Amino acid sequence: MKRIAYALVLALAVAGCGSQSAQEAAPASLTWAIETQPITLNPQQWSQNKARLLVFNQFDALLSRAQDGSFHPWLAKSWKVSDDELTYTLHLRDDVTFHDGTRFDAASVKANLDQFLVPGYNAAVASIQLRAYKEAKVVSPTTLEITLKEPDGLFLDFLASPYSGQISPKSLKSVKDLKFGGPDLVGTGPFILDRYVQGQEIHYRRNPAYKWPPEGAAHQGPAYLPEITYRFLPEAAVRVGALTSGQVQVIEGVPATEAGLIKKDPGLSLQTALNSGTSFSYYFNLSRAPFDDQRVREAFREAVDVDTVLRSVYQGTATRAWSVIGKSSPFYDPSLEQRYGGDPAKANALLDEAGWKQRDAEGYRVKDGERLTVRTLASAAFVRDRRDVLAQAIQAQVKQNAGIDFQVKIVDQGSAQKALDDNEYEVFENSRGDSDAGAALNLILPRGGAINRTGYADPAMDKWLAEAGADSDQGRRKELYTKVQRTVVLDKAIVFPIYVPADQIASLKSVQGLRFDPASGTPAGAYDVRIGT
Repeated sequence: MKRIAYALVLALAVAGCGSQSAQEAAPASLTWAIETQPITLNPQQWSQNKARLLVFNQFDALLSRAQDGSFHPWLAKSWKVSDDELTYTLHLRDDVTFHDGTRFDAASVKANLDQFLVPGYNAAVASIQLRAYKEAKVVSPTTLEITLKEPDGLFLDFLASPYSGQISPKSLKSVKDLKFGGPDLVGTGPFILDRYVQGQEIHYRRNPAYKWPPEGAAHQGPAYLPEITYRFLPEAAVRVGALTSGQVQVIEGVPATEAGLIKKDPGLSLQTALNSGTSFSYYFNLSRAPFDDQRVREAFREAVDVDTVLRSVYQGTATRAWSVIGKSSPFYDPSLEQRYGGDPAKANALLDEAGWKQRDAEGYRVKDGERLTVRTLASAAFVRDRRDVLAQAIQAQVKQNAGIDFQVKIVDQGSAQKALDDNEYEVFENSRGDSDAGAALNLILPRGGAINRTGYADPAMDKWLAEAGADSDQGRRKELYTKVQRTVVLDKAIVFPIYVPADQIASLKSVQGLRFDPASGTPAGAYDVRIGT
């Protein structure tokens, strides 16, 4: 009955899909259902971790990064860093062409780097990943010399990130909506984007000339699949129903409530991986009441039994977070574990001490006639992993355990941005999928950070972040990031870490070559994917 229900829901949501059982052979062309529709198709504007698998279908980066953090060739076949760490010399492949026939060379890389200097293009990347960028000089068609203003330990990570996805200089100048991208934005990747239907799907066809995959790819030459369609199916039940009924061959974003169903099906397989970067956390806005009082911030965290909430929402499949940095990062500080949270008695004592002693008729705490209310507004485009359900569970706990009125709203991107710009929020929800967690921390925590939504300012922490970002010594960076974690989690209670994001891929067993990006833990592109037996 469950499969029938899924199929009925899908039929209403995706008209025109064919019907095929999960046991039948999959077609040569693949259909993949994804949870989140991209808000941009330009890799240099990338901000949704869920969109990463689309980016590397169409675009290639200059370097690739392995799970151990080491860097490897891609469009740059080798590189050299000067002793003073101010000059990076890239030696580029000479056999790469963009989808529009333009040759990839040092001049095109320079054009892509200089694009970030255009005001309003991507201020966050310009201020963090490219903060030290000074200039690029074309030495020869295959040699580019990049000069930095100061040493930058994050620069190689930038060269291996989606932000360094190479765009044809011709399309950089001609595409009308450059920040969104789309079919007219041209890359060098294994697939060519030829159709995008907002709210429905995105379609790629194979690039027959492709022969420059990154090191570690399972094969050479063009992609196996002649074409691939990604369908936007935000409802988890619809995605799972599409897979179990054979209407799609792959899905990502498998909810814990349906993982058992997939594991029991002999014709299906399920894979999962933790994401890199930062944990999914609530960041408290210190610039306004009531979270300008540390006692209230601590009380909110103590009022939540995170383990119970995660078991309820994710049925034992979620990994508890204890730090702003995810557990898969080499900078993670395990000493934070079991140090806070889940103590309602302490939460109530803290709120009493802070003056929130009275209760109204609904059981919420009040002071001076004002209810103890905190708000979060999440953009629908960034809601994943049942975070709306998670927020409702936390909402119930903070009311029951401490009398806090936690108001949760899922809104469109424009409304969410306006609330942030107007400082009309108390909780900012965020996780970042950066392969180097330092890049995320530099966006979120320092004074003036592009997405610093806490209003917290600490010269010492700014100094630690700056030093860690400039240093290439991983041991020294870990020491500095440990100080940062302990400050924002324990000493100041600015961040409430909740869970470590993970990605799941479920598919027909006939689909081979599905994998996760080793650096980010997110689903990789479709280059190595094939239909097998």
